[in-house]
Amino acid sequence: MTQKIDMLHGSIWDKLILFALPLAVTSIFEQFFNAADVAILGRAVSKNAMAAVGSTNSAVSLLVTWFIGLSLGANVVVAGHLGAGREERAGQAVHTALLLSFGIGILMTVLGEFFMVQFLESLSVPAEVLPISEQYLRTYLIGLPFISLYNFEAAVFRSRGDTRTPLLSLMTASLLNVVFNLIAVHVLHLGIIGVAGATVLAGIINAAVLLLVLSRSRDCLRFRIRRLRISRRELRDILQIGTPAALQGSVFCISNVVIQSAINSLGADVMAASAAAFTIEINLYCFINAFGQAATTFISQNFNARNLRRCRDIVKVSMLLDCLVTIVLTAVIFWKAADLLQFFNADPSVVSLGTTRIYYVLAAQIFDTVIEVLSGVMRGYGQSLPPALTAMVGICGVRLGWIYTVFPRWHTFAGLLVAYPASWVVTAAGLCVLYGRFSRKFAERLPEA
Repeated sequence: MTQKIDMLHGSIWDKLILFALPLAVTSIFEQFFNAADVAILGRAVSKNAMAAVGSTNSAVSLLVTWFIGLSLGANVVVAGHLGAGREERAGQAVHTALLLSFGIGILMTVLGEFFMVQFLESLSVPAEVLPISEQYLRTYLIGLPFISLYNFEAAVFRSRGDTRTPLLSLMTASLLNVVFNLIAVHVLHLGIIGVAGATVLAGIINAAVLLLVLSRSRDCLRFRIRRLRISRRELRDILQIGTPAALQGSVFCISNVVIQSAINSLGADVMAASAAAFTIEINLYCFINAFGQAATTFISQNFNARNLRRCRDIVKVSMLLDCLVTIVLTAVIFWKAADLLQFFNADPSVVSLGTTRIYYVLAAQIFDTVIEVLSGVMRGYGQSLPPALTAMVGICGVRLGWIYTVFPRWHTFAGLLVAYPASWVVTAAGLCVLYGRFSRKFAERLPEA
């Protein structure tokens, strides 16, 4: 039921592709949960219901980003143990990570339920959309522990080179989510609450399937209930890598929260258009991020196996492949932008505004490619905090500065969107300088293989 990739030997480019593409498709299916909600509500309920889901995108992304970031810590730690042949510690790290994941998910659910209304109000959600947004988000939050558990389970599978199993599980859950959504809307007439509940149910099934597969594994990563305990050493290492990674992802989301508030101030049409365009953009980002995560895992195994020369080759190949994929996919989206947006909502105003956002945001995605690969590489080396701090200054700082200085004077949708490419250019430049400095230190730490 699993397929492992040998990251320590043989050619690199084909293994990176075999690792990254299923990972990208997995991320797309994760986004498909939200896309299905947006599409079904936009077509079968109302434009306001679609806008309501769009207004919660930044909140949901912020929560899920923490899970993904922390799970990267588990991915690096387990992959490192496997690369160095420390099987017992790899098993301890797996069980520590699974306990951590569920605990973090419960904590996020409780905090979200308490502060959700204040959060939505801070985003300037229009009065006609606010009650629907609250209904959707309050229901969605129930599923956070299972979303968190899935991301950590998927990280465990990725650490040994298996990206196919999490993909198959998520594909099944995504299809179930669509079926559940249609039943909730057309049969049970539950509206937005039914759609959110369907997403929660599909997420529970998804996490349960991966846990079952992991319990039947025949290697050192096999899940056993009796082995569920926190190892302080493994927890420390997971948090040391995962917390900065979560922080780095969160600065994107925090800045997007501020941008979402500005978007909401421009009206329901802009909100709906941004929700649809964001869904398209995030699918491209799934590919960009996949090669960054692939670089993290490959670097972690080879660095712990003391093969620095191979690590350097991984950096070059990851960057080249990610740039090529980004250029090709961006060209396709530019070509079919209007058709893709009409899938979510055929309103001409929504399509026109959504096309504007796609052109402004995707034009500079190549800089985001540099950010993801270099950040992933440094995490694989065990250096997670420096790229996180660089992203905090470059992404969050530039976007917040833009919102509070430029946007009030250039108060249009286009004037708002320029904040995205500006922040990517600054951050990519900063990470190139940072990686140049750290790469020399890595060369001093290990001899050539």
